[in-house]
Amino acid sequence: MTEPLTKDAQEKPKPVPLGLNYWKLWSASVVSNLGDGVAQIAYPWLASAVTRDPLLISLILVAQRLPWLIFTLPAGVITDRFDRKKIMTSTAVFRTVLTGVVAVVVVLASDTLPLPADVGTVEVTTNMTVYLTLVFASLLFGFAEVLFDNSAQTILPAIVEPEGLERANGRLWGAEMVMNSFVGPPLGSLLIGVAFALPFFFDMGTFALSAVLIFAIAGAFTAGGGAAPIPKEDRAGFVDEIKEGVSWLWRHPLLRPMAIILGLMNGLASVTMATLILYAQEVLLVDATTFAFLGMAGAVGGVIGSLAAPKIAERLGSGPSLYITLIGGSFTTIMIGLASNWIVVAVLFAAFTVTAVLWNVITVSLRQTIIPDELLGRVNSVYRFFAWGMMPIGLAIGGLMVTVAELAGMDRTMALRLPWFVAGAALFLVFLWAAPRLTTDRIESARAEGVEARSARKAAKETLASEQVTAEMDQPSEDGQH
Repeated sequence: MTEPLTKDAQEKPKPVPLGLNYWKLWSASVVSNLGDGVAQIAYPWLASAVTRDPLLISLILVAQRLPWLIFTLPAGVITDRFDRKKIMTSTAVFRTVLTGVVAVVVVLASDTLPLPADVGTVEVTTNMTVYLTLVFASLLFGFAEVLFDNSAQTILPAIVEPEGLERANGRLWGAEMVMNSFVGPPLGSLLIGVAFALPFFFDMGTFALSAVLIFAIAGAFTAGGGAAPIPKEDRAGFVDEIKEGVSWLWRHPLLRPMAIILGLMNGLASVTMATLILYAQEVLLVDATTFAFLGMAGAVGGVIGSLAAPKIAERLGSGPSLYITLIGGSFTTIMIGLASNWIVVAVLFAAFTVTAVLWNVITVSLRQTIIPDELLGRVNSVYRFFAWGMMPIGLAIGGLMVTVAELAGMDRTMALRLPWFVAGAALFLVFLWAAPRLTTDRIESARAEGVEARSARKAAKETLASEQVTAEMDQPSEDGQH
């Protein structure tokens, strides 16, 4: 005879199943992020092999992030107009072809490049052919990334129930961190040690496999859950649809300040990332393998953050959990600027990433819960316009800051440290402004309203479908019988 369940066991709900479609999406993300992790070593190392100019280095990153500023809002309309799975598949195929082009250019230019192990220790004359290839490829990759990422975030609520979103997002980000920063970078440093072009061919293969896995997801995924895109004659104008998304977010008392705060955070982080490769090579004195270990440290923090985020949010509340991101980011950024040992920087990177993932798990799941599905693509794109649109601005400022500091007479090492000090101090000011706007009460109230509204819309759709079936059954057949 079995013992009766305890009260705690009876009340503890079973986890919502994530489903086969989710695991196909998860697998595609794992493969794609493995390639991205390899690229994290390959692209900056190649860039530093063709130019040592801080401003030119930063402009490659600016080109990659510029589409988040100029294309995010149109991408939201496209995401809400067309099947999100088809968008993701098409962009994955496009990135496969584009990566192949970069790989071929690197092969053709291999005789003019220094050995990967010699980068940072030999004089380099800017190779404009490879440099311009990197700039234009980065720009095109950026456009594809905007469309792909917006579609990926908007497709998830159609695959996973609201109760499972935090767990689904946490597992996605955990796998992303492992592949993107733990497995991919060491593999990238190994591949680039064999040949400069090899990691680019590998990255091309991961994009191709990702496209196949996304294509295998069953079902159609248009806005509102329909099986087909909204007919052209029933759509509002392109600009009107953008305005609708902007208006919805701007009127929301929580998402508006949250988007602005995240934009400031990402912009300030980008100030430091603009010349990271030069900072690592010239201040921390790392080679490609050690540079990969810095990324691995971030992955450790990301995995810890993805597993701990729901528990931290539950224990401390959503508001204080977000405060940790802001205060922790300020502290770790300043300390990285002071450091000269790559092991110390690796520990600080891990701590920074824990807090970054904590922010993402809480806020992305919140957005997916409270934004109506028929507006999710557009509102999400407006949010990301603020959140990611500041990145190219921050990158440009970071590269320009180092260049101007050197022209003003500051020595190279201190000039490369300067962005970390400025960004860290500014992050603390952002925290002081954000704290009263991101309270737990405001966050949980918005979440509850979103769940209630989503349930009401689902019930209304079921009622309408039932009424349509009843009406069809009540219509007389051709011979007049019911």
